[in-house]
Amino acid sequence: MCPAKNPDDTDRHVALWSPELPWLNPLHEEISGRLISVMKHLDRARAEAHRDSALSRAQFRVLMGLRRLGAPYTAQPSQLAEYLGLSRGALSIRLGPLEDRGLIVRASDSDDRRKVHVTLTRAGHRAFDRHGVREGQNEAAVFDTLSTTEQRQLADLLRRLTLVFEERAP
Repeated sequence: MCPAKNPDDTDRHVALWSPELPWLNPLHEEISGRLISVMKHLDRARAEAHRDSALSRAQFRVLMGLRRLGAPYTAQPSQLAEYLGLSRGALSIRLGPLEDRGLIVRASDSDDRRKVHVTLTRAGHRAFDRHGVREGQNEAAVFDTLSTTEQRQLADLLRRLTLVFEERAP
């Protein structure tokens, strides 16, 4: 029997497994189960934004990488690939269609023709904003079920957990 008034899938999961697994910490299981569930819903909300957009998730990430740099929104491919966690070849495959659509330009460095710069265009800037607004609206539909105070509390608690992992990272 679930103790919650309105049990969710995690409550049912914990209720089924708690008698079977005496070593299971029900509270920890509730937290991790709900974090996983929320991430699945957020992933679906982001995927929905990509379905309604002319940008794939991979293309959006490239534009985001350039936008994050600030004006003039330019990077060398090696810098952009490193930021995105991609090989230069994988990045190059993503850049072609973005360039074809006028969302980025690739240009040789005026001082060293061996160097190439990737720059976000005005059209790329607008495409990023359109998509980002759509994605933000989908996320707001999830988080706005909580009050602003509850959202702040959740963000603060998740920061504390995140810092544990960041401090342990090599």
